[in-house]
Amino acid sequence: MLSQIARILVVIGGVNWGLVGIGMLMGKDMAAWNVVHMILGGVPMLEAVVYVLVGLAAVKMVWPR
Repeated sequence: MLSQIARILVVIGGVNWGLVGIGMLMGKDMAAWNVVHMILGGVPMLEAVVYVLVGLAAVKMVWPR
């Protein structure tokens, strides 16, 4: 189950960073394409927790069993 949660978080993080990159290439404000910021922008601490969880999920995905 932990692997499934990690996989979902890594996909969310990948899509989010992909959108941020597209926004930057289009010359738009980075935050305008940041889905996590759009959803949780009013609560910076919660936004930071999501970023940490996505990072931990990525580490879990590359760490051998």
